[in-house]
Amino acid sequence: MDMDSDIRTYPDIGYRAFGNKGRMLVSVVMYVELYLVATGFLILEGDNLHNLLPGAGFEIAGIRIEGKQMFVILVALIILPSVWLDNLSLLSYISASGVLASAIILCSIYWTGAFDGVGFHQKGTPLNWSGIPTAVSLYAFCYCAHPVFPTLYTSMRNKRQFTNVLILCFTLCTVCYASMAVFGYLMFGENVQSQITLNLPTEKLSSKVAIYTTLVNPIAKYALMVTPIVNAAKSWFPCQYNKRLSGLLVSTSLVFSTVSVALVLPFFASLMSLVGAFLSVTGSIILPCICYLKISGTYRRFECEMVVLWGVILMGFVVGIVGTYTSVMEIIRQL
Repeated sequence: MDMDSDIRTYPDIGYRAFGNKGRMLVSVVMYVELYLVATGFLILEGDNLHNLLPGAGFEIAGIRIEGKQMFVILVALIILPSVWLDNLSLLSYISASGVLASAIILCSIYWTGAFDGVGFHQKGTPLNWSGIPTAVSLYAFCYCAHPVFPTLYTSMRNKRQFTNVLILCFTLCTVCYASMAVFGYLMFGENVQSQITLNLPTEKLSSKVAIYTTLVNPIAKYALMVTPIVNAAKSWFPCQYNKRLSGLLVSTSLVFSTVSVALVLPFFASLMSLVGAFLSVTGSIILPCICYLKISGTYRRFECEMVVLWGVILMGFVVGIVGTYTSVMEIIRQL
Protein backbone atom coordinates (compact mmCIF):
# COMPACT_ATOMS: atom_id res chain seq x y z
CA MET A 1 0.00 0.00 0.00
CA ASP A 2 2.99 2.30 0.56
CA MET A 3 4.13 1.54 -2.99
CA ASP A 4 0.72 2.14 -4.61
CA SER A 5 -1.80 4.61 -3.17
CA ASP A 6 -4.58 3.10 -5.31
CA ILE A 7 -4.56 -0.06 -3.18
CA ARG A 8 -7.36 0.13 -0.62
CA THR A 9 -8.56 -3.45 -0.16
CA TYR A 10 -7.09 -6.94 -0.03
CA PRO A 11 -8.35 -7.87 -3.55
CA ASP A 12 -6.59 -4.71 -4.80
CA ILE A 13 -3.32 -6.20 -3.53
CA GLY A 14 -4.03 -9.39 -5.47
CA TYR A 15 -4.72 -7.32 -8.59
CA ARG A 16 -1.53 -5.26 -8.15
CA ALA A 17 0.50 -8.46 -7.90
CA PHE A 18 -1.11 -10.78 -10.46
CA GLY A 19 -3.80 -8.83 -12.31
CA ASN A 20 -7.40 -9.98 -12.56
CA LYS A 21 -6.48 -13.58 -11.68
CA GLY A 22 -4.94 -12.38 -8.43
CA ARG A 23 -8.00 -10.30 -7.59
CA MET A 24 -10.28 -13.25 -8.31
CA LEU A 25 -8.24 -15.67 -6.18
CA VAL A 26 -8.11 -13.31 -3.19
CA SER A 27 -11.83 -12.52 -3.50
CA VAL A 28 -12.84 -16.20 -3.66
CA VAL A 29 -10.75 -17.06 -0.59
CA MET A 30 -12.24 -14.12 1.35
CA TYR A 31 -15.85 -14.78 0.39
CA VAL A 32 -15.75 -18.54 0.97
CA GLU A 33 -14.14 -17.96 4.36
CA LEU A 34 -16.84 -15.42 5.34
CA TYR A 35 -19.54 -17.83 4.13
CA LEU A 36 -18.26 -20.73 6.23
CA VAL A 37 -17.75 -18.52 9.30
CA ALA A 38 -21.39 -17.40 8.98
CA THR A 39 -22.35 -21.08 8.75
CA GLY A 40 -20.30 -21.73 11.89
CA PHE A 41 -22.31 -19.04 13.68
CA LEU A 42 -25.52 -21.00 13.03
CA ILE A 43 -23.95 -24.25 14.27
CA LEU A 44 -22.71 -22.43 17.37
CA GLU A 45 -26.20 -21.12 18.09
CA GLY A 46 -27.83 -24.49 17.52
CA ASP A 47 -25.40 -26.31 19.84
CA ASN A 48 -25.75 -23.85 22.72
CA LEU A 49 -29.53 -23.47 22.52
CA HIS A 50 -29.92 -27.25 22.39
CA ASN A 51 -27.73 -27.45 25.49
CA LEU A 52 -30.02 -24.97 27.28
CA LEU A 53 -33.32 -26.47 26.04
CA PRO A 54 -32.62 -30.13 25.18
CA GLY A 55 -36.24 -31.20 24.92
CA ALA A 56 -37.54 -28.46 22.63
CA GLY A 57 -39.15 -29.22 19.27
CA PHE A 58 -42.14 -28.65 17.01
CA GLU A 59 -44.04 -30.36 14.20
CA ILE A 60 -44.93 -28.98 10.74
CA ALA A 61 -47.03 -30.92 8.20
CA GLY A 62 -46.36 -34.13 10.06
CA ILE A 63 -42.60 -33.55 10.12
CA ARG A 64 -41.01 -33.42 13.56
CA ILE A 65 -38.17 -30.90 13.90
CA GLU A 66 -36.24 -30.81 17.15
CA GLY A 67 -32.82 -30.50 18.69
CA LYS A 68 -30.03 -28.56 17.03
CA GLN A 69 -31.78 -28.54 13.65
CA MET A 70 -34.76 -26.67 15.06
CA PHE A 71 -32.62 -24.02 16.71
CA VAL A 72 -30.49 -23.51 13.59
CA ILE A 73 -33.65 -22.82 11.58
CA LEU A 74 -35.15 -20.52 14.24
CA VAL A 75 -31.95 -18.50 14.60
CA ALA A 76 -31.74 -18.14 10.81
CA LEU A 77 -35.29 -16.75 10.75
CA ILE A 78 -34.36 -14.28 13.51
CA ILE A 79 -31.22 -13.22 11.63
CA LEU A 80 -32.90 -12.93 8.22
CA PRO A 81 -34.38 -9.39 8.64
CA SER A 82 -30.94 -8.04 9.63
CA VAL A 83 -29.50 -9.34 6.35
CA TRP A 84 -32.15 -7.38 4.41
CA LEU A 85 -30.94 -4.06 5.83
CA ASP A 86 -29.09 -1.71 3.50
CA ASN A 87 -27.71 0.42 6.34
CA LEU A 88 -25.68 -1.74 8.68
CA SER A 89 -24.30 1.09 10.82
CA LEU A 90 -26.36 -0.02 13.83
CA LEU A 91 -25.17 -3.60 13.53
CA SER A 92 -21.58 -2.42 13.21
CA TYR A 93 -21.84 -0.73 16.61
CA ILE A 94 -23.39 -3.87 18.10
CA SER A 95 -20.67 -6.00 16.55
CA ALA A 96 -18.01 -3.71 18.00
CA SER A 97 -19.24 -4.78 21.43
CA GLY A 98 -17.62 -8.16 20.72
CA VAL A 99 -14.54 -7.16 22.72
CA LEU A 100 -16.69 -6.53 25.79
CA ALA A 101 -18.61 -9.76 25.15
CA SER A 102 -15.39 -11.76 25.01
CA ALA A 103 -14.29 -10.30 28.36
CA ILE A 104 -17.69 -11.13 29.89
CA ILE A 105 -17.52 -14.73 28.63
CA LEU A 106 -13.99 -15.19 29.95
CA CYS A 107 -14.86 -13.75 33.38
CA SER A 108 -18.06 -15.81 33.60
CA ILE A 109 -16.23 -19.05 32.84
CA TYR A 110 -13.56 -18.21 35.42
CA TRP A 111 -16.31 -17.48 37.97
CA THR A 112 -17.95 -20.84 37.21
CA GLY A 113 -14.68 -22.65 37.86
CA ALA A 114 -13.59 -20.66 40.91
CA PHE A 115 -16.85 -20.07 42.79
CA ASP A 116 -19.63 -22.28 41.38
CA GLY A 117 -18.28 -25.68 42.30
CA VAL A 118 -16.59 -26.80 39.08
CA GLY A 119 -13.03 -26.11 40.22
CA PHE A 120 -9.71 -26.31 38.40
CA HIS A 121 -8.67 -29.84 39.29
CA GLN A 122 -9.04 -31.88 36.09
CA LYS A 123 -6.08 -33.50 34.39
CA GLY A 124 -5.40 -35.00 31.00
CA THR A 125 -2.69 -35.66 28.46
CA PRO A 126 -0.71 -32.40 28.20
CA LEU A 127 0.40 -33.11 24.63
CA ASN A 128 -1.71 -35.10 22.18
CA TRP A 129 0.30 -35.48 18.98
CA SER A 130 -2.65 -36.72 16.92
CA GLY A 131 -4.47 -33.48 17.67
CA ILE A 132 -1.66 -31.18 16.50
CA PRO A 133 -2.98 -30.69 12.91
CA THR A 134 -6.44 -29.72 14.20
CA ALA A 135 -4.95 -27.46 16.87
CA VAL A 136 -2.72 -25.64 14.38
CA SER A 137 -5.67 -25.22 12.00
CA LEU A 138 -7.77 -23.71 14.79
CA TYR A 139 -4.90 -21.39 15.75
CA ALA A 140 -4.80 -20.20 12.13
CA PHE A 141 -8.55 -19.60 12.22
CA CYS A 142 -8.24 -17.53 15.41
CA TYR A 143 -5.64 -15.24 13.80
CA CYS A 144 -7.21 -14.93 10.35
CA ALA A 145 -8.09 -11.22 10.30
CA HIS A 146 -5.32 -10.29 7.84
CA PRO A 147 -7.68 -9.74 4.86
CA VAL A 148 -9.29 -6.78 6.67
CA PHE A 149 -5.97 -5.10 7.50
CA PRO A 150 -5.85 -2.97 4.30
CA THR A 151 -9.36 -1.64 4.98
CA LEU A 152 -8.43 -0.98 8.61
CA TYR A 153 -5.25 0.84 7.53
CA THR A 154 -7.04 3.12 5.05
CA SER A 155 -9.76 3.97 7.57
CA MET A 156 -7.31 5.13 10.24
CA ARG A 157 -6.88 8.85 10.78
CA ASN A 158 -3.32 8.41 12.03
CA LYS A 159 -1.76 5.60 9.98
CA ARG A 160 1.46 5.76 11.99
CA GLN A 161 -0.39 4.02 14.82
CA PHE A 162 -1.20 0.99 12.66
CA THR A 163 1.66 -1.12 14.04
CA ASN A 164 0.70 -0.26 17.62
CA VAL A 165 -2.92 -1.23 16.88
CA LEU A 166 -1.81 -4.61 15.53
CA ILE A 167 0.45 -5.29 18.52
CA LEU A 168 -2.35 -4.41 20.96
CA CYS A 169 -4.96 -6.49 19.11
CA PHE A 170 -2.77 -9.58 18.81
CA THR A 171 -1.68 -9.29 22.45
CA LEU A 172 -5.27 -9.05 23.73
CA CYS A 173 -6.40 -11.92 21.50
CA THR A 174 -3.51 -14.13 22.60
CA VAL A 175 -4.18 -13.47 26.29
CA CYS A 176 -7.89 -14.22 25.79
CA TYR A 177 -7.27 -17.43 23.79
CA ALA A 178 -4.59 -18.72 26.15
CA SER A 179 -6.71 -18.00 29.22
CA MET A 180 -9.69 -19.82 27.73
CA ALA A 181 -7.51 -22.80 26.83
CA VAL A 182 -6.06 -23.03 30.34
CA PHE A 183 -9.48 -22.64 32.00
CA GLY A 184 -11.01 -25.31 29.76
CA TYR A 185 -8.19 -27.77 30.39
CA LEU A 186 -8.12 -27.26 34.17
CA MET A 187 -11.94 -27.29 34.52
CA PHE A 188 -12.85 -30.22 32.25
CA GLY A 189 -9.60 -31.90 31.16
CA GLU A 190 -9.92 -34.14 28.11
CA ASN A 191 -13.72 -33.96 28.36
CA VAL A 192 -13.80 -30.31 27.29
CA GLN A 193 -15.96 -29.96 24.18
CA SER A 194 -15.36 -27.93 21.03
CA GLN A 195 -17.33 -25.11 22.68
CA ILE A 196 -16.59 -24.81 26.38
CA THR A 197 -20.09 -23.41 26.95
CA LEU A 198 -21.42 -26.93 26.25
CA ASN A 199 -19.56 -28.16 29.36
CA LEU A 200 -20.87 -25.49 31.71
CA PRO A 201 -23.58 -26.41 34.27
CA THR A 202 -26.63 -24.62 32.89
CA GLU A 203 -28.25 -24.15 36.32
CA LYS A 204 -25.52 -21.71 37.43
CA LEU A 205 -26.00 -17.98 36.85
CA SER A 206 -22.40 -17.47 35.69
CA SER A 207 -22.83 -20.26 33.13
CA LYS A 208 -26.02 -18.71 31.81
CA VAL A 209 -24.27 -15.34 31.44
CA ALA A 210 -21.48 -16.99 29.42
CA ILE A 211 -23.89 -18.97 27.24
CA TYR A 212 -26.30 -16.10 26.55
CA THR A 213 -23.43 -13.74 25.75
CA THR A 214 -22.10 -16.35 23.33
CA LEU A 215 -25.55 -16.50 21.71
CA VAL A 216 -25.85 -12.73 21.18
CA ASN A 217 -22.58 -12.24 19.30
CA PRO A 218 -23.29 -14.39 16.20
CA ILE A 219 -26.76 -12.85 15.77
CA ALA A 220 -25.23 -9.36 15.73
CA LYS A 221 -22.30 -10.28 13.48
CA TYR A 222 -23.93 -12.57 10.93
CA ALA A 223 -25.20 -9.75 8.69
CA LEU A 224 -21.82 -8.00 8.70
CA MET A 225 -20.13 -11.25 7.72
CA VAL A 226 -22.32 -11.95 4.69
CA THR A 227 -22.75 -8.34 3.46
CA PRO A 228 -19.53 -8.39 1.35
CA ILE A 229 -20.76 -11.60 -0.31
CA VAL A 230 -24.20 -10.08 -0.96
CA ASN A 231 -22.66 -6.94 -2.46
CA ALA A 232 -20.39 -8.98 -4.71
CA ALA A 233 -23.29 -11.16 -5.85
CA LYS A 234 -25.48 -8.10 -6.56
CA SER A 235 -22.82 -6.74 -8.91
CA TRP A 236 -23.37 -9.78 -11.13
CA PHE A 237 -26.95 -8.68 -11.93
CA PRO A 238 -27.45 -6.48 -15.04
CA CYS A 239 -27.92 -2.76 -14.38
CA GLN A 240 -31.59 -2.83 -15.38
CA TYR A 241 -32.45 -5.16 -12.49
CA ASN A 242 -34.00 -3.66 -9.36
CA LYS A 243 -31.08 -3.47 -6.95
CA ARG A 244 -33.33 -3.64 -3.90
CA LEU A 245 -35.12 -6.75 -5.19
CA SER A 246 -31.91 -8.45 -6.28
CA GLY A 247 -30.37 -7.69 -2.87
CA LEU A 248 -33.32 -9.31 -1.06
CA LEU A 249 -33.14 -12.34 -3.34
CA VAL A 250 -29.40 -12.81 -2.88
CA SER A 251 -29.38 -12.25 0.89
CA THR A 252 -32.35 -14.58 1.48
CA SER A 253 -30.83 -17.31 -0.69
CA LEU A 254 -27.52 -16.90 1.11
CA VAL A 255 -29.11 -17.37 4.54
CA PHE A 256 -31.01 -20.46 3.40
CA SER A 257 -27.87 -21.94 1.88
CA THR A 258 -25.88 -21.47 5.12
CA VAL A 259 -28.75 -23.13 7.00
CA SER A 260 -28.53 -26.11 4.63
CA VAL A 261 -24.77 -26.44 5.17
CA ALA A 262 -25.19 -26.08 8.96
CA LEU A 263 -27.80 -28.86 8.97
CA VAL A 264 -25.71 -31.20 6.80
CA LEU A 265 -22.38 -30.48 8.55
CA PRO A 266 -23.24 -29.60 12.17
CA PHE A 267 -19.65 -30.10 13.36
CA PHE A 268 -18.44 -26.75 14.70
CA ALA A 269 -14.84 -27.64 15.58
CA SER A 270 -14.20 -29.67 12.43
CA LEU A 271 -15.71 -27.04 10.13
CA MET A 272 -13.75 -24.20 11.77
CA SER A 273 -10.61 -26.33 11.60
CA LEU A 274 -11.22 -26.79 7.86
CA VAL A 275 -11.70 -23.05 7.42
CA GLY A 276 -8.49 -22.39 9.35
CA ALA A 277 -6.39 -24.96 7.50
CA PHE A 278 -7.60 -24.29 3.97
CA LEU A 279 -8.84 -20.69 3.83
CA SER A 280 -7.28 -18.84 6.76
CA VAL A 281 -3.80 -20.21 6.03
CA THR A 282 -4.22 -19.32 2.35
CA GLY A 283 -5.62 -15.84 2.96
CA SER A 284 -3.51 -14.82 5.96
CA ILE A 285 -0.17 -16.59 5.41
CA ILE A 286 0.44 -17.78 1.86
CA LEU A 287 -1.15 -15.07 -0.32
CA PRO A 288 0.24 -12.02 1.56
CA CYS A 289 3.79 -13.39 1.31
CA ILE A 290 3.45 -14.29 -2.38
CA CYS A 291 1.91 -10.92 -3.24
CA TYR A 292 4.63 -9.10 -1.32
CA LEU A 293 7.38 -11.04 -3.07
CA LYS A 294 5.86 -10.17 -6.45
CA ILE A 295 5.08 -6.50 -5.79
CA SER A 296 8.35 -5.67 -4.04
CA GLY A 297 10.51 -7.66 -6.43
CA THR A 298 12.17 -9.42 -3.48
CA TYR A 299 11.86 -12.78 -5.26
CA ARG A 300 14.58 -11.62 -7.69
CA ARG A 301 17.15 -11.16 -4.92
CA PHE A 302 18.57 -13.95 -2.77
CA GLU A 303 18.42 -12.23 0.60
CA CYS A 304 17.47 -13.10 4.17
CA GLU A 305 14.01 -11.58 3.68
CA MET A 306 13.31 -13.79 0.67
CA VAL A 307 14.46 -16.91 2.54
CA VAL A 308 12.23 -16.08 5.52
CA LEU A 309 9.21 -15.40 3.31
CA TRP A 310 9.62 -18.63 1.36
CA GLY A 311 9.98 -20.44 4.69
CA VAL A 312 6.68 -18.94 5.85
CA ILE A 313 5.04 -19.92 2.55
CA LEU A 314 6.35 -23.49 2.84
CA MET A 315 5.09 -23.69 6.43
CA GLY A 316 1.71 -22.43 5.24
CA PHE A 317 1.48 -25.10 2.56
CA VAL A 318 2.39 -27.85 5.05
CA VAL A 319 -0.18 -26.66 7.60
CA GLY A 320 -2.78 -26.19 4.88
CA ILE A 321 -2.37 -29.64 3.34
CA VAL A 322 -2.09 -31.61 6.59
CA GLY A 323 -4.78 -29.59 8.38
CA THR A 324 -7.23 -29.75 5.47
CA TYR A 325 -6.80 -33.52 5.13
CA THR A 326 -7.28 -34.03 8.88
CA SER A 327 -10.36 -31.78 8.99
CA VAL A 328 -12.00 -33.39 5.95
CA MET A 329 -11.40 -36.89 7.33
CA GLU A 330 -12.83 -35.82 10.70
CA ILE A 331 -15.97 -34.45 9.01
CA ILE A 332 -16.37 -37.65 6.97
CA ARG A 333 -15.97 -39.74 10.12
CA GLN A 334 -18.74 -37.80 11.87
CA LEU A 335 -21.21 -37.99 8.98
